[in-house]
Amino acid sequence: MNTFELLAPAGSPEALDAAVGEGADAVYLGLKDFNARMRSANFTYSQFETALFRLKKMKKKVYVTVNTVFEQREADRMYQLLKYLAGQEPDAIIVQDFGVLEMARLEFPSLRLHASTQMNIASARGANALSRHGVSRVVLARELSLDELKSVKKETNLELEVFVHGALCVSVSGICLFSSFLGGKSANRGMCAQACRRQYHITDGSREESGYYFSPNDLQLLDRAPDLYEAGVKALKIEGRMKSASYVGAVVSAYRIVVDAVLTGGEEEIRQSIDKGREILRNDFARAKTQYLFNSDEQNIDWLNPLQDGGTGINLGTIQKVKSSGDKKLALVTPPRGITLSARDSVRIHHSDDSGRISHKLVYAEKQPHSNSYWISVPLDQSFGEAKNGDYVYLIQTKEMRKRYAQIIPENSGGKGQEKNKGQRKISAPFPDIILKKKEDSKTYARIFPEGLYAAVSRPEDLYVLQSSRPQKAILSLSRKTAKYLSADNKPPLPFKPSEIILSFDPFFPQQTASRENDAMIDEIKNLINKGYTQYIVNNPGHFSLFKGYEKIRLIAGPWLYTFNSWSLSFVSSLGADGFIPPLENNRQNLEKTLGQDKKLRKMFFITVFAWPPLFNIKADLSSVLKFNYFADNMDENFLLVTEKNNIPASYVYPQKYFSITDKIPFLMESGFSRFILDLRGPALKKNNYKDLIKAVKEGTPLPDSSRFNWKDGFYTSKE
Repeated sequence: MNTFELLAPAGSPEALDAAVGEGADAVYLGLKDFNARMRSANFTYSQFETALFRLKKMKKKVYVTVNTVFEQREADRMYQLLKYLAGQEPDAIIVQDFGVLEMARLEFPSLRLHASTQMNIASARGANALSRHGVSRVVLARELSLDELKSVKKETNLELEVFVHGALCVSVSGICLFSSFLGGKSANRGMCAQACRRQYHITDGSREESGYYFSPNDLQLLDRAPDLYEAGVKALKIEGRMKSASYVGAVVSAYRIVVDAVLTGGEEEIRQSIDKGREILRNDFARAKTQYLFNSDEQNIDWLNPLQDGGTGINLGTIQKVKSSGDKKLALVTPPRGITLSARDSVRIHHSDDSGRISHKLVYAEKQPHSNSYWISVPLDQSFGEAKNGDYVYLIQTKEMRKRYAQIIPENSGGKGQEKNKGQRKISAPFPDIILKKKEDSKTYARIFPEGLYAAVSRPEDLYVLQSSRPQKAILSLSRKTAKYLSADNKPPLPFKPSEIILSFDPFFPQQTASRENDAMIDEIKNLINKGYTQYIVNNPGHFSLFKGYEKIRLIAGPWLYTFNSWSLSFVSSLGADGFIPPLENNRQNLEKTLGQDKKLRKMFFITVFAWPPLFNIKADLSSVLKFNYFADNMDENFLLVTEKNNIPASYVYPQKYFSITDKIPFLMESGFSRFILDLRGPALKKNNYKDLIKAVKEGTPLPDSSRFNWKDGFYTSKE
């Protein structure tokens, strides 16, 4: 019989108490480093050890999140963390970085591995690629429909975990660059600044308007639990390591009722349990609910509401006045009728210009005579600044919602992080053996991939623009439409021969495309190879399986495979990569430390020196909801929305400020790199712009109004 695990978030000891108290079968939590929710409270080492000991006695499972990418300079710290976890024996660790996967598998084989949703696995092909490297469970991408989930289960023996409740990312998890591009706060490093929740305004002249255009509703699949059970899903996952204990408790209790009914009851009991669960969730103080893309036959984008603030809670209106009272700062608000406020209620305050948000537990709340207005305390927080007139206030929890649960971790078990490890010898991580698929000599490699410039474009017609200054090879985005065009016999001759074109896969590789029952996909690849297209950029672990059995195929690991450290490089190399494109959010120091002094490896790297980075990668055509192309944030950073109507509809957000380090090419050549990519995908490609770009490259001059992204300064680091 299929076991059906209810998995709850534990972002704090209080949330852990609530999750266990309401009947979660398992919890996932993070320590103070290397997890995707660095802004949540997380756990000290001694707290974790106490929780793990007590939960094992209760027959509950504990999964530890190690789900961020790490830089090469952090390899020793990652190694020490994994060594520590191997000694503690949690039920599994949840990983995003292929480097963590490789290090754990080779050095600490006792650790059970779960692939995070940040790893962008949306197909059985992707899951099975990881299975061969020690992964036992995969947390599937949220963008899959029920039919796709059933198909994945038919084609893999891995355990499947699915998000069923909580906040959604508008971009596919693991391939969002927005926060990182704006300030180095990488979502892949646990520092997401939630750009999708921000307010934006239209700048293309169509109308004067602002809104929360990319802030999705919250996922709720409570009534689809029976379907997920029948589909063979192993675990239902609740999002929320940033959420309160009250929220976690309420959501777990609702899903516990339904899961129990699914496991033991008949249809009527299941129906009644869903009604009870919905009633519990009515007051969870979260956003409006959606089933997102779960229903494959629904084309209506009901999960995006531009009029909805990016925050959560009951809208209490705006601050009308601010005053000082002793050591407190107070603000006057007028809630809707029927809403009362009390000390120990929790609110969230948003600056009216969307420049900051903060949660606050009220220490003071006094109703004014003959009105529904209240003076409430506001936080004194230097990073947030002062609350002021016009700021928005939301009620996110009332004191009555606070339920007392049995403590998992006693008060005196707080500990002080890693102090217990003081005096112990720090162990350095070994440098992995990077075994390349084909040990070709440099002359053969240079013949296949000549040194010099490579230019990437979106459409076959864009190839003609490149004729004015021909690159060594052209890179062309591969879609169903493009594959059909290239395979046709009666098309006009292209300006590049098949051997001069590298076809590039999209990083999102869903089951509807990747299924082994999908003959169209296999036929397309076969036809392209027969036409002479033998070079490909792959961006998902599942892509490699498409080329098994073919000789003389050359595969370049694209930027979305995140060869961010020597260990991830070792893993991707073992899949069969012949070359590598480092991540767009990489920096110079990390790139060089990753490769060490290996001159051959440097020759196998293709460095992107110009690009419009895709900040959001959204798997829906948003043109029916967002009827504009150009928009800006409240800091007057400008962006472009591009939508596509391919077999998998998509929308992308690009910055108008492009990334460029073209003037650094001479320096990079001195360092041993010799292949460089001009990525021209994004805004419509114009011949004059391409000529200007080539001129700047030849002259070695920096491009005006460009961004270095993280290339120079690296990731954001807190100064605290």
